[in-house]
Amino acid sequence: MQLTEKALFNIVVTSLDKQDFKKAIAACRQLNSEFPDYFEGWYIAGEIHRKFNKPKAGLFSTEHALAIRPGEPRVTLQRIECLIAEEMVDQARQLLLQLAQSNLQNPQIHPDILDRTAIILATENLHEEALKQYQKALSLEPNIPALHYNLATALRFLGKLSEAEQSLDKCLALNPFDFEAQAMRSSLRKQTQESNHTDVLESVLADKKLPDQGKVNIAYALAKENDDLDNFELSFRYLKQGATARRSQMSYDVQADLKINQGISRCYQKSIFEDLNSEKSSGHDSYEPIFIIGLPRTGTTLVERILSSHTDVFAAGELDNFSRKLSEIVLQQSSASKLSTEQLVESSRTINFEELGLRYLSSTRPATGHTKHFIDKLPFNYLYAGVIHLALPKAKIINITRHPMAACYAIYKQLFRDVYPYSYDLNDLAQYYIAYHQLIKHWKKVMPGVMYDLSYESVVADISTETKALLNYCELPWQEQCLRFYDNKDASTTASASQIRQPIYRGSLNRWRRYSQQLQPLQNILEQAGICCD
Repeated sequence: MQLTEKALFNIVVTSLDKQDFKKAIAACRQLNSEFPDYFEGWYIAGEIHRKFNKPKAGLFSTEHALAIRPGEPRVTLQRIECLIAEEMVDQARQLLLQLAQSNLQNPQIHPDILDRTAIILATENLHEEALKQYQKALSLEPNIPALHYNLATALRFLGKLSEAEQSLDKCLALNPFDFEAQAMRSSLRKQTQESNHTDVLESVLADKKLPDQGKVNIAYALAKENDDLDNFELSFRYLKQGATARRSQMSYDVQADLKINQGISRCYQKSIFEDLNSEKSSGHDSYEPIFIIGLPRTGTTLVERILSSHTDVFAAGELDNFSRKLSEIVLQQSSASKLSTEQLVESSRTINFEELGLRYLSSTRPATGHTKHFIDKLPFNYLYAGVIHLALPKAKIINITRHPMAACYAIYKQLFRDVYPYSYDLNDLAQYYIAYHQLIKHWKKVMPGVMYDLSYESVVADISTETKALLNYCELPWQEQCLRFYDNKDASTTASASQIRQPIYRGSLNRWRRYSQQLQPLQNILEQAGICCD
């Protein structure tokens, strides 16, 4: 007896729930073959393609589903994700904006669709549009804590910090154990004796219902608030507690990162840069990109805001495009399906650097290309500084520096999301800083005069002089609004999203000295490596 479309669909769903993927795929193929006009069959096929990262197949299934139900929002979201995965960015963005507008006009729209749409909008740096989706979702379902948190995130990115705090207050009134919301609320402003959350945070931390990851977030929040209140000993105690707990959750060996840095230095010697004008190494001649490199929490966002306040400059954000395109080209020219990091570094020396530069530029479109320059502010592009110069010899590379101890303390006290694993242990942090320092020295040696060093301390001390020199290096005419970077309305998604909405803040320059005793082991390691920490 032939199974009905609903029976086959139920087999697919049940098999997926049991993780019997072979059976689910076979049933799904039968379903769509025998009942090609059954919408749910193509929809569930799209979910399978999404789960197994098959975007090309996903485009096929979503095309059939949308032919049956044009504009259906769940499938439209599937299709947008597939288009993004296939780097069909123009089509993805057009469809995304159409969906966002349709959502706002649809009285029957489900809050989950609005939430998912907003998340993709934010990923595509369309934060104002994301904000509208969250606001509509909350108008439909005002008692979902996660929606208040997501709204607060969007508001924070857009510099609407008071509104963000109000949204977090609502989120935490519904769920005081939302530890990410607690941590974000603490970060939005400097806490005062009259207005802080230390009592609430301590109560939540002591509650046995708080999960292990929550203990990390709350400890960091308490460290931040107590630092604001000048409770330095208590602040560092919480900071160490949170960092140690976070480090215990990770399988990370700093030696692996050190080997990568050493391998880069070994592979990229001066000779390859002396051959820059050869046919293979000529690079792409665009002057459009401005790369800001260094370590996180060292002033990279401040410099980005100063530069992007110029009418000829667009802040594209922290892009991983360069490293992705580099890996893509290396793998394409290799017969192996997968290479170790060391092999990738070694093989990268023989690629066509002009092609790399062109692919990188193309991958940043359509977000870029509408101004004379754009900024790529991914700090650990410092690893690729030499490759960037080979691929894009006319691009500007700005290396942000900061006092070693101030930089390390700023990194140590920041709870990052899934990046910078070296930041949770003082020994790891010291070793990584030394490796960074040595690689920057290497780049300066093999390609002298290419990178522009800019000290965070110098910018804070004399923003006018340093901004004029920076614009001169970037070959940009003077514009007064660069000094008023805090009036820049563009979204910022970095850890400094709150700070860059204020004028230059000098209080953090020597803040690390309040913790000099606790940071002494780190300082000893740096000084033994010849790094001055005076």
